[in-house]
Amino acid sequence: MGPDNFLGLPPEVAAFDAARVLVLPLPFEATVSYGAGTAQGPQAIITASQQVELYDREVDAEPAMAYGVHTLDAPSLPGDPEAAVAAIAAATQAAAASGKFVVGLGGEHTVSVGFGRGLLAALGGPITVVQIDAHADLRDEYEGSPYSHACIARRLLDHPGVEQLLQLGIRSVCTEEVTFARAHPDRVRTWYAEEVHAGGWRAELAERLAGRRVYLTIDVDGLDPAIIPATGTPEPDGLTWRETLAILRLIGDTGQVIGLDCVELAPYPGQHAADFAAAKLVYKAIGYALRVGR
Repeated sequence: MGPDNFLGLPPEVAAFDAARVLVLPLPFEATVSYGAGTAQGPQAIITASQQVELYDREVDAEPAMAYGVHTLDAPSLPGDPEAAVAAIAAATQAAAASGKFVVGLGGEHTVSVGFGRGLLAALGGPITVVQIDAHADLRDEYEGSPYSHACIARRLLDHPGVEQLLQLGIRSVCTEEVTFARAHPDRVRTWYAEEVHAGGWRAELAERLAGRRVYLTIDVDGLDPAIIPATGTPEPDGLTWRETLAILRLIGDTGQVIGLDCVELAPYPGQHAADFAAAKLVYKAIGYALRVGR
């Protein structure tokens, strides 16, 4: 086994001063409502990433060896969701203030509220949030908490620095969420999974992203459970691997990605396919965000 860092990189590209990218593990889990285990997600992704080939055929290179990745220690996170969001925001702000590109690894999706707030505190607004997800997460509260994993998009929209929210792969919503999205068409655009499958999303997404600063949040349940079954609230008919990469590629080509996270992996002991898929997805997402080979 190599170094216990993201992608198992050697010291010359994994040291803080040498790296352009920071990976921030955020193992928070408190509001899950079905399957549990997301607190183990960050380490599972890091461990699996050490088996990902650094060579990327799409760009005919080993991107990580060019930009370097330093894996930070996970911050100490309280069990209370609101307090955890504040701690995550502080850790993210400190990381982003270094001038490096920050990648968060969750943890339940609640971590994205803190991650987004930390990016805004360090880098300012306005930003566009792009959310790959099976669920809209637009409830004002869920099971008594406004910081539930089912409310993260709504909490991000509370921030005046968030200009718009663009969602792709959604296939499970409640009446409250549909009503909210319809009432705010200038700030919320949802492409349901069947719209992505039909292929008509590209032109409008590119237009909405053109020249904008983007925070990308990837809930792994946005992908079909055949690819990543290890998640707390799986939904059928999700995005394919190729559809997901096409979305990430377009985001990187048309917007300016200022940070990204990947959340909601709940690893199954002894079954590593989902962990590996999530790790490879994060590696590809970083490359597209940094426009490697573009």
